[in-house]
Amino acid sequence: MDLRQTFNEDVLNYDKMRPTYVKELYDDIIKFTGLDLNKKALEIGIGTGQATAPFLSTSCKVSAIELGKDLAEFSKEKFSKYKNFDIVNNDFESTTFEEDFFELIYSATAFHWIPQDVGYTKAFQLLKSNGVLALFWNHPSVPEDKLHFEMQKVYDKYWSPSDKKSTVHKFSVDNCLDIVRTINQYGFIDVNYKLYHQVRLFDAESYISLLNTYSDHRALQEDKRKLLEIDMIDVINNNGGQVDIHDTMDLYLARKQ
Repeated sequence: MDLRQTFNEDVLNYDKMRPTYVKELYDDIIKFTGLDLNKKALEIGIGTGQATAPFLSTSCKVSAIELGKDLAEFSKEKFSKYKNFDIVNNDFESTTFEEDFFELIYSATAFHWIPQDVGYTKAFQLLKSNGVLALFWNHPSVPEDKLHFEMQKVYDKYWSPSDKKSTVHKFSVDNCLDIVRTINQYGFIDVNYKLYHQVRLFDAESYISLLNTYSDHRALQEDKRKLLEIDMIDVINNNGGQVDIHDTMDLYLARKQ
């Protein structure tokens, strides 16, 4: 199974449950880039546009690329009122763009799906001199309390090691520094990273809806996935009925010299 295609299976739930990012993150990118109506941006992996509106609001021209056909159609309609928006239904690797064209290329919890050498090399080629690469990810976690351990027991019951196919890097400061070093290796300058935080609250049903936006969960055999969800609802409801998700967002900014 191509895990990238799992996001295309339930577009409305994806749009409803996937997190957006804090305002400060967008503000830092826009300030670093100096976006205005005379500049052009490329979003890689738009999904249903959780990270798109703040850039459109600068009046810059936003071109987006999205592998999932239904996701692309949804985002096309979602942002149809914006004359400064267009979208291509394809993968980034095989789509042809003009080189030295964009002032900003950004990707929100999606760039890890692209082979490293292809992604960074192509992004560098597409950016104008002094253009900005902005990559950011969200890393959700549950506080290590009684509920966390009971939830982990459910995961361990139904998830074998081979089922755990998460492709996003695990958050740690060391991993952040590794990404900075990687970006530097592809010729970018002024590379830095910054962290942001937020908390989201879920009841049992909404937590299951959230799980169904993750590729590793959707990739489980249907019978195992349904049993996991039943047990997870019971665990949450028997431990206060609420899950606190603590999000850590890591943003990487860099320039093409």
